[in-house]
Amino acid sequence: QVQLVESGGGLVQAGGSLRLSCAASGRTFSSYAMGWFRQAPGKERELVAAISWNGYITHYADSVKGRFTISRDNAKNTVYLQMNSLKPEDAAIYYCALRKGPIFAVDSQRFEYWGQGTQVTVSS
Repeated sequence: QVQLVESGGGLVQAGGSLRLSCAASGRTFSSYAMGWFRQAPGKERELVAAISWNGYITHYADSVKGRFTISRDNAKNTVYLQMNSLKPEDAAIYYCALRKGPIFAVDSQRFEYWGQGTQVTVSS
């Protein structure tokens, strides 16, 4: 069983930055791909960024390219999402997710484990 715990959310002004962290339990974290998703009220959950097991391959939603960076530290069982130049439309609950495979997918249904989410609020 894998447990994921997000942290780092909060309230920030437009143009500001936040760094989200997701700590994973278990000794096999380094073998699995990770993703960050977000869900705003009334909207579907969407993939924001994803990273392969070794960090060499990443993927970003078009809406965050150039502003967000996903990274991982397998020694710490942690994945990060650095969010810069935040916009009001980035406000959402952000979830990290683990896929039991080395390469990520863009379909949320292919991620087997999820964190509880962390709220990001961006004021204009």
